[in-house]
Amino acid sequence: MRRTTLSILYIIGSVFALCSALPSYISSSFLSNFVGEKLVGLVFAVCSLATVLTFISIPKILRRFGNYKTATFVSIINLFSLLGLSFLNNIYEVLFCFVLTYATTTAIILCLDIFIEHNSTDNETGKIRSFYLTGINFAWLISPWLSGMIIGGESYWKVYFISSLLMIPIASLIFYNLKSFKDDEYKEFKVVSTIKEVLENKDIKHIFASSFLLNFFYAWMVIYAPIYLFKYIGFDWATIGLIFTIMLLPFVLIQIPLGKIADKYIGEKEMLTAGFLIMAFSVGFMPFISGKDFWVWSILLFTTRIGAAMVEVMTETYFFKKINDQNTNLISAFRSMSSFAYIIAPLIATVFFLFIPFGYIFLALSLFMFWGLRYSLAIKDTK
Repeated sequence: MRRTTLSILYIIGSVFALCSALPSYISSSFLSNFVGEKLVGLVFAVCSLATVLTFISIPKILRRFGNYKTATFVSIINLFSLLGLSFLNNIYEVLFCFVLTYATTTAIILCLDIFIEHNSTDNETGKIRSFYLTGINFAWLISPWLSGMIIGGESYWKVYFISSLLMIPIASLIFYNLKSFKDDEYKEFKVVSTIKEVLENKDIKHIFASSFLLNFFYAWMVIYAPIYLFKYIGFDWATIGLIFTIMLLPFVLIQIPLGKIADKYIGEKEMLTAGFLIMAFSVGFMPFISGKDFWVWSILLFTTRIGAAMVEVMTETYFFKKINDQNTNLISAFRSMSSFAYIIAPLIATVFFLFIPFGYIFLALSLFMFWGLRYSLAIKDTK
């Protein structure tokens, strides 16, 4: 029964990832039509603030309604918010739907984390999480290419509409297959006590910091790399989609073997450190490549994601070895690192735009990734 449930969750996670990933790399360009390219980051910051509030509230919602009902409900809301992005043109309605999509997406991710953690054992966490992440990352792998093909010129609405259709099987799979889920007692997300709990455990604190920096990297790249390649380097969307598909290959190719290695042999510390180094060096080259060479950009961005894939699977494996499915306060806080990153990264980038050219923000990002070594080297390895 546990294996069957995990298989269903792998499918849900993969389809939902495709739903989320399809618009992810075109969202900044879509929003720039409403607010301008240098203010796009502020919209993402508002979205992330909404998700932080969602993370704070959701343990209380889970205690009242349970994970099954919560997951079903937010999936339906996500579906309708994506439909709104497909057909609405008023700037305020678009921004409302964008924020709502963002908040419900993170709520669904948290609900799926609880389902997965409930069906995991510590000695298989690396394998289970790496399989789950690989399914998700395969969806992210093909989504840029699909988005580029769907958009054509700049028909962004088509991408959001297809994403809304994908939410129908997701909501159905949750509704029909997970209703027997038995909720544990969820800890309330008390902000002060949760922060204190994180800070008192040095390993948890360092893995939180590592996760924040990884998501800081994602936020920076997801918001600004598509704009840079489209408006400054001069690639069309079909080419950008293909470049991003090549870029994301490491998430599918290396995370399962790395998860198994972490379980059986060397633990997480060494690979986490190597991942930060690869990210820092590779992203630092971006401002110095001005030519429109498809393979140069593909290989460079591919290299950045080798490092990111290493950091992602190691932070996931390490964190979920340290907690259980009752620690919803810690899971919420851990997942909120993405939201905080999407608040802080665009605010910092917006300030940088006052002093440096657009491309040089990637050199600044490189310096932030070097800072990750402070935390990766400080954790106590599980092996």
